[in-house]
Amino acid sequence: MDMELARFNMVEQQIRPCDVRNEDVLRLLRQVGREKFVPEQYKQLAFSDLEVPLPGIQAMLTPRVEAMLLQELAVTKIDKVLEIGTGSAYVTAILAKLADFVYSIEIDEQNKQLAVNNLTYAGINNVSIINSNGVNGLPDKAPFDKIFVGGGLHTIPETLKSQLRVGGRLVGIIGNSPVLHAVSITRDGENKFTQKKLFETDTQYLINEQTQQFIF
Repeated sequence: MDMELARFNMVEQQIRPCDVRNEDVLRLLRQVGREKFVPEQYKQLAFSDLEVPLPGIQAMLTPRVEAMLLQELAVTKIDKVLEIGTGSAYVTAILAKLADFVYSIEIDEQNKQLAVNNLTYAGINNVSIINSNGVNGLPDKAPFDKIFVGGGLHTIPETLKSQLRVGGRLVGIIGNSPVLHAVSITRDGENKFTQKKLFETDTQYLINEQTQQFIF
């Protein structure tokens, strides 16, 4: 498989048509080797428009969803970022190259180790990965300039919104499967938030949400 051609096609055929125009995001999608962040048995699927399976009944978001959320988050070099759901650390790596520092929370120990190995191999060191339940956020490191939620939730918890600084932004995917939608939430004041719907999609829920679906 020609990885460079597959990467080019991912950007030009999947991502640009979704109106992703941010040059920093596009540059990093070309530079950060997605194939190095997927499990070995799925390398041939690294650039496909599907959710690549990960350990711990999880999966990577599709490339186009990752790109659209990253563009909306609008990370800058001075930002302190919180990521919920490290997964394989592909998005983590891109966030780290855009931001000053990234705190990333991963609930599954297998995925955490995969992520640490991938980031170490990529030479990325402005990231701290925490093994915990991401919906609780990381209050001892708050407030955050940006928060990236890398999996489905029924709603965005108030605990996460409260960890944004005033002027900060959160992106995530919410709703009831199979029809979820990506949202952007901006904290406009101490008790004021603006939520914007971005696009419809479907994705796996974060592990804690998968469990909650069976609690009646």
